[in-house]
Amino acid sequence: MSEETKQEQQEAKEENSEVVEEVFAEEPQAEEAEEQQSDELSQLEEKLNESENRYLRLRADFDNFRRRVNVENEAKEKYRAQGLITELLPALDNFERALNIEADNEQTKQLLQGMEMVHRSLVEALKKEGVEPIEAVGQEFDPHLHQAVMQVEDENFDSNVVVEEFQKGYKLKDRVIRPSMVKVSQ
Repeated sequence: MSEETKQEQQEAKEENSEVVEEVFAEEPQAEEAEEQQSDELSQLEEKLNESENRYLRLRADFDNFRRRVNVENEAKEKYRAQGLITELLPALDNFERALNIEADNEQTKQLLQGMEMVHRSLVEALKKEGVEPIEAVGQEFDPHLHQAVMQVEDENFDSNVVVEEFQKGYKLKDRVIRPSMVKVSQ
């Protein structure tokens, strides 16, 4: 071998050793870069998970809000006439009291007939809206439907049974508008 060849081989070896040293010197930097990327990736994944959770919570809150509004709107629609009906009940009571008057002449009988017709049409209009009277006399006392204003001992009735009704009670669909005022047996 010639000197030049030897020298070229020597230079090549030196270059190879420098390249090997550079590669080994770059490996820790590559590991650091990989760790940095994995840290960034995990941080991004955490942010994504947080965003997804926040989105799901907001969506659930909105669904709950929508359901609540629907229920409130249905209740408003169902009981929309409650205020008017509450105002009409005293007039209905007065009609019923007036109809219990004894007619002693023909004019009074005709007047009572006219009042009866008006009373019937008023009761029918209330029924169409879902108003129904609460049955009281002979029924067991129910504090949700009846308001006891008196107690009496009566052998004809069992204990805790409504004996007499002083004022009629009414329900609108499934809601009590006015409880019946009653006398209850002990």
